[in-house]
Amino acid sequence: MSANVSRILTFLVLLWLIVGVVAAGQRGYYTEREQNCASLGTIAVTVLAGPLNYMGVNPKVNDCTLPEPSQ
Repeated sequence: MSANVSRILTFLVLLWLIVGVVAAGQRGYYTEREQNCASLGTIAVTVLAGPLNYMGVNPKVNDCTLPEPSQ
């Protein structure tokens, strides 16, 4: 893969993620009072969905359980 193709792909991936960050911000996910596993998961999948958020995709994580530490 040439350097130019690599730069273009890097730019496109960064642009994709930036659009996802903006979409999560517009939905108010960063300012919600209660931050838990499900809300953080929703932020993550919204960022990963990127521009698909503006095409009707509304990813949400409703239930999330974290493993308990061993005793």
